[in-house]
Amino acid sequence: MAVQSVHDVPRIDPAGRGIAAEAARLRELGDVVAVELPGGIRAWAPTRHRVLKDLINNPLVSKDPRLHWPLWNSEWIAERPEAHWIYTWCGVRNMFTSYGVDHRRLRTLIAPAFTSRRTRAMQPVISRITDELLRGLRDVPAGESVDLRKRFAYPLPMGVICELFGLNEDERHTVAGALEKVMDTTVSPEVAGQVLENARTALGALVARKRVSPGNDLTSDLIEARDGSDRLDEGELVDTLILVLTAGHETTVNLIGNAVVALLEHPDQLAAVLAGDVPWENVIEETLRWAPSITSLPVRFATETIEVADVTIERGDAILATFGIVGWDPDYHGEQAGEFNVRRAPGKHLAFGHGVHRCLGAPLAQAEALTALPALFAAFPNIALVPGQSMERYPSFIAHGHKAPLVWLRG
Repeated sequence: MAVQSVHDVPRIDPAGRGIAAEAARLRELGDVVAVELPGGIRAWAPTRHRVLKDLINNPLVSKDPRLHWPLWNSEWIAERPEAHWIYTWCGVRNMFTSYGVDHRRLRTLIAPAFTSRRTRAMQPVISRITDELLRGLRDVPAGESVDLRKRFAYPLPMGVICELFGLNEDERHTVAGALEKVMDTTVSPEVAGQVLENARTALGALVARKRVSPGNDLTSDLIEARDGSDRLDEGELVDTLILVLTAGHETTVNLIGNAVVALLEHPDQLAAVLAGDVPWENVIEETLRWAPSITSLPVRFATETIEVADVTIERGDAILATFGIVGWDPDYHGEQAGEFNVRRAPGKHLAFGHGVHRCLGAPLAQAEALTALPALFAAFPNIALVPGQSMERYPSFIAHGHKAPLVWLRG
């Protein structure tokens, strides 16, 4: 293993290109590596599954920049426009950016809105939206290519989230537009700031409507959520809806898109799945490991000095949750960790987090993928990738997905 010098600090590509090569390069430098995020923000990047898992669950690791990051709202960041993406991710007040007692309070308030009963109740909605999208795709003339993300992977979870939130038709268009660029870490500071402002405006209006006319939806449940005398304040409520939208929509878009592309690039594995030799659950779990919807989740902070592997993470240091890198860790997943293999033992990944930081919406995302994938391949058994395309990635070091994967539906 190479020893990283104080001057050898690799820069993470803001557009997320070449993830596999970047992961291998960082792993050669150590189990925990100092990296530079867009805008010159320094952070520690775990390269091993066991290290990231331990740090996620470590009580000395916080997600609250207001309490535990000296650079938060500093002149240093203010003078670096290319670092302003951090405000989109850390400038909210919800379970994602809370710590300790506050995190437990918010999770206790929010968890009842994500029951297995609600997931089961959403299944008819998922099936209906899937069927509607497939009917639209059947009208595409033979030989005409289709943007898989735009026509299927994107509108399915967006439709589900809109139903879940209780959005009316006008609100759906407003919210979808407000969050269009939320995962893009290459946009200007002005655009990044406007994204968060637009989302808060749109969802604030939804909350105001639901206070007057509540329904059987997640927004109404969160308005009424309480633990004793405690409840979500207005800012926490709106920012929690933003969290559910970003975590519940974009991640499912990429899960569906990444799974389809991976299967089409591995026809022997697709054949085994379609023959029933490998369950669809394996496809989903392997996709989450090999091409997790979130490559790197920024950022956590050390509340005290932490000794991990062969490095010392000082109090106030930032830590990157490197789901993409550790998903390819050969120490944990074997020497073939870099290969997509649906026959691999499923479920051994951190793509949905872990422990008290495991994503509450994971069952809903899995239900959407388990409905969408078999239905797509049943409707179009000859679906194929258009050859020669660049397979450009969505421009983000956070999200992991294809920008516009083109397919032929009828081969």
